[in-house]
Amino acid sequence: MKKRIFLKAPLLTRSGYGEQARFLLRALRSREELFDIFIQPLEWGKTSWISEVTEERQWIDETIEKTIAYLQQGGQFDASIQVTIPNEWEKLAPINIGYTAGIETTKVAAPWLQRGNDMDSIIVVSSHSKNTYEKTVYTAENPQTKHQTEYRLTTPITTVNFPIKKYDTYPDVDLELEYDFNFLVMAQMGPRKNVGNTIKWFIEEFRNEEVGLVLKTNMAKNCLLDREKVYHDFRRLVERQGPRKCKMYLLHGDMEDNEVHSLYLHPQIKAVLSLTHGEGFGLPLFEAAYSEVPVIAPGWSGQLDFLVNRKTGKTEFFNVEYDLQPIPEQVVWEGVIIKESMWAYPREHSAKQKMRECYANYEEAQQQAATLAARVTVEFREEKQNEQMVNVICDALGINSVQQDEQIVEFG
Repeated sequence: MKKRIFLKAPLLTRSGYGEQARFLLRALRSREELFDIFIQPLEWGKTSWISEVTEERQWIDETIEKTIAYLQQGGQFDASIQVTIPNEWEKLAPINIGYTAGIETTKVAAPWLQRGNDMDSIIVVSSHSKNTYEKTVYTAENPQTKHQTEYRLTTPITTVNFPIKKYDTYPDVDLELEYDFNFLVMAQMGPRKNVGNTIKWFIEEFRNEEVGLVLKTNMAKNCLLDREKVYHDFRRLVERQGPRKCKMYLLHGDMEDNEVHSLYLHPQIKAVLSLTHGEGFGLPLFEAAYSEVPVIAPGWSGQLDFLVNRKTGKTEFFNVEYDLQPIPEQVVWEGVIIKESMWAYPREHSAKQKMRECYANYEEAQQQAATLAARVTVEFREEKQNEQMVNVICDALGINSVQQDEQIVEFG
């Protein structure tokens, strides 16, 4: 009998958690003989919702209607899978699985341990998230006896990385770039992505050269008001750097997945640059990696799962040096990002050096990118990652995930 799975997730949002939720859904749908899926869609902050009319979107809409009718009839579920930050996890079914991108810093908040221990299984997107969750320890004190004990995560936790994506067509994206060599930055405007320093250090390094930087960004949504705010902030950051020959481009607006991937394939986009403070996984860097585009990024946090060869330990990207230091006070988010945690601060000289190395030695950069792409497209192929996700869920449910071959038995 199929297991009734209640999926509570921001499935329809244009966000990292939205991508995560859709990967999970596709994995579940790949084994429809095992799972009867029900959906409660969530908002994700102020992010936009996907608008494409696809078979998947139609299926999701129909399943949401099925879920509403089932709940109105008092229907129950065998298990819940909740795709969100851990302090929002709840006991919604006999078996509950929490699925989170984890954390971009060095320590999780105490409520994450409490809610995590309420779950029967936890899935995260990277080894960094898993290790940070497992290594976080708090001291708990009995108010009566004053006896102190260590409080840590006890729930089983498993890393399942994202799969690569392939498309039948990649539309032409006319960027109207003046120079042949351009870096691409895919980053939401905000402290964690370190966009201000990225712009500043790029201009300082290439001020009088025919090199460009394309920033694909937004604040939250892809609407006109968001664009006006982003344009104002971008222009202020750029004008602050003074006269220059290098070019700066702002790209804003809703793009379908295959259009985003077309950016990586654009003949004038030569490398993807990120000076992030930390990533749960780093989807744009992952997409660049399997699209055979050189990657420049700090050597810390979730992106190392795919940028470093697991067998040899060799880095296959332009590895920016960094320092781990406390997060700034203004990014503290109660119950999520705590003031006791740290994240990576890329070093200015190293960031400029790696940009320069990529630009000056581009044939070598292309060779490195090709090696990285060849490995990543095998290690993270969709069928493999779907199977890994299904296996983790089946283990939590206590059922067999092995597909049985059909057999015809002849009776005399």
